[in-house]
Amino acid sequence: MERQVLECGFLPFFRCGIPGFSIEERTAGECWFPDEGEGPWEWKGPVIREGHCAYGKIFNRKAGYVSLEWLPDLMNYRRSLHYAKDEDTAALDDVVLQTVACEGGVTVKDLRRMLGFAKGRGRRSAEMQEPARGEFRISLEPVLTRLMMGLHIVIADFEYNTDRHGRPYGWGVARYVLPETLYGRQDAGCTPDESFHKIYAHLRRLLPEAPERKLLSLIG
Repeated sequence: MERQVLECGFLPFFRCGIPGFSIEERTAGECWFPDEGEGPWEWKGPVIREGHCAYGKIFNRKAGYVSLEWLPDLMNYRRSLHYAKDEDTAALDDVVLQTVACEGGVTVKDLRRMLGFAKGRGRRSAEMQEPARGEFRISLEPVLTRLMMGLHIVIADFEYNTDRHGRPYGWGVARYVLPETLYGRQDAGCTPDESFHKIYAHLRRLLPEAPERKLLSLIG
C-alpha cells in the first residue's frame, strides 16, 4: 500500500470518481475486510509511521495519502485556500489549530476536554446544536476536516483500546498533529499557483482519462 502511494504521489483511500484511483479499488475484495489477518484498515497507522507518506481527510473531505515528495506543494497550495464559510467558523478553526500546535498532538477526546466542547449530536453536517440548557454543543469533526483539507493538520497515528491480553480491538482513534511536527518545515520553493500547476500536470499525466472536474476536486 505504501509503495502504491509513493508511485502515485497522491492516493485516496476510498473511491473518488476516477476509476481505479483509490486504495479501496486496488485492494482485492477478500482483503478489504478480511475474516482473518490484516488489511488496508489495519495498515493505515503503520504506513504513516514509516514516515514517507502523510495521511488525513485531504481528498474532497475524504481520507487519503500524499507522499512526502508532493506534500510541500500540496501544503503550499491548500494553505492558500479558505475552507471556513465565515469569520466565526474561521475563528473556531484557529482555536482548534492553536490547541493542536500547543499540545503537539491531540485526539478528539483531548480536544473536547481542553476546550470544553461537548460531543456533537444530530446531523453530521451540523456544527453547532443547542441543548436544553441553552449552551452550544460544537461538533469537532467538521473543524478537523477543514483543517486537514487545508493541510494545517494531519493524522500522526491511530490509537487502539487493548484487551486483557494486550491485543488491540475496535476502531483506532486518530491523533492529530501539525505536518511540521512530523515532517519538519515544508517549503515548496514556489508560489501556490505554481504548486497547483505542478500537481495538476503530474495528475494529468498519471490519469489521462480522468474527467477534468474530478481531477480538480482532488487537488483542491
